Amino acid sequence: MMSSATARSVRSRVAPAGREDDNRTTSSRPELQVVAGGKAKKDSENLAAGIFSRINTVSVVHVIIAVIFLFAALLGSLALRTQMVQNSFQQAQVQANISKLNQDVEDDEAQLDSLQASLPDRAQKMGMVPQSGPLSIDLQGYQPTDKGQ
Repeated sequence: MMSSATARSVRSRVAPAGREDDNRTTSSRPELQVVAGGKAKKDSENLAAGIFSRINTVSVVHVIIAVIFLFAALLGSLALRTQMVQNSFQQAQVQANISKLNQDVEDDEAQLDSLQASLPDRAQKMGMVPQSGPLSIDLQGYQPTDKGQ
């Protein structure tokens, strides 16, 4: 039975398709090393500090912009909601006024109908008689009387 390390090493030594195996040894990964030195270390620290401060500044700017945007959205939403409530209240008042005016019109029409129905009786009490035929007045031969002078 073959171990997995042996299988990997055997597989890695096989040449890819279409290439010939020229028995080259595979190079290992480069190793990281710590560089000791005063100036190099200070430069790398300054570079790291500069990058961190730039990232920190950019992040703070983004956070401030996001907070301002959220605050503006909250105020806008509050303003729109307040306006909608005011409009709803005004609409309710207008509807109440319209209903009141419609009721007043209906009351006035009912009163007018009752007055029109009682008109013939009142005219008879005053001594008026209904007209029996067409009536025309001819003022062509009219002569004023001089009794008033």
